This record gives sequence, structure tokens and C-alpha cells, in this order.
Amino acid sequence: MVMIGMVVTLLAAIGVSAWAQPAPLPPPPGMEGGMGHGMHGLHGGMGGPGMMFGGSPEHMGRMIDHMLDGLNASDAQRSQIKQIAAQTAADLKAQAAAGRGLRQRGMQIFTAPTVDANAAEQLRQQMLQQHDQMSRRVTQAMVAVANVLTPEQRARIGERQRDRQARMEERMKRMEHDGSHR
Repeated sequence: MVMIGMVVTLLAAIGVSAWAQPAPLPPPPGMEGGMGHGMHGLHGGMGGPGMMFGGSPEHMGRMIDHMLDGLNASDAQRSQIKQIAAQTAADLKAQAAAGRGLRQRGMQIFTAPTVDANAAEQLRQQMLQQHDQMSRRVTQAMVAVANVLTPEQRARIGERQRDRQARMEERMKRMEHDGSHR
């Protein structure tokens, strides 16, 4: 009985901790690896939506310039893409605020003397809707950015992404190999 109590307590602590953390933005279908070198931040990648759609306008500008370096992007393309990113960042900031409210509600539900399973399920549904809205907005931005680029520029981004993915897989293999000999 004591062992079961300890397991339940541990699971509850892990669950409350998970509810308190900001949830990562899921990638749009078919875009799990991002669009390419620098573009992984456009939808959330390693650093979350803040990679390209957060932080200062200067930071977003540097990320976009980095993404467009080597693509022979025109000043007009750079300007359009920066405008798309700025509007998307503003939209995501508002949506993220709603997400914080949902996480706070989760903390209330899971730290109450009696956990209301119906309230928890309702909250889960709301969180799914909120994540879907953010994912939809980022996908819209990615499509808008892709439409600003030429097919050749998009192909170059794809090459960069394949190269990046191959390097990442190689690093993972090395880490796995190195870890197995310790």
C-alpha cells in the first residue's frame, strides 16, 4: 500500500510539473524537420517558436537574413518575409498568453484536494485547440514565406535541410556509440 502511494505521488508530481511547463509547438504535418537551415525556427524546431517568431525584431531580422543567405534573395523578398515573421510573432504572442492561462488552470485542477477528471479532460481539449491554433498560424506563415521564395530558392533550402538532417543523424549515432562504451 505504501509503495502504491509513493508511485501515485510520484506520478502526480510529474504530471503537475508537466502541466506547469510551456508546451512545445508541434510541427505541421509533413514538416517535422523544418524547412531548412535556419527555417527550423520558423515553426518551432529546437528552440520553439521564439527562434524566428520571438524575441526582438532585430533577432528575427538576423534569423531571417541567416536563412536567406546564399539564396540570392532580393531586398523585396527579405522585406516581405520579415513582415510575415513580425505579424506571425505578434499573433503567436497573443496565443501564448492564452496558453499560460490554460497551464495555470491545469495547476489548479491537479493541485486541488479532489481532482476533477471532467475538468481535466475539458482542459486537455482546450489545450489541444490552442496548440492547433498556434500550429495552424505557423503553417500559414510557412506557406506565405514559401510563396515569397522562388522554386529554386525553396529547393536550396531543401538541400540545406537534408544536409543538416544528415549531420544531426551522424551526431546522434556518435553520441549513441560513445554512450554505449561508458
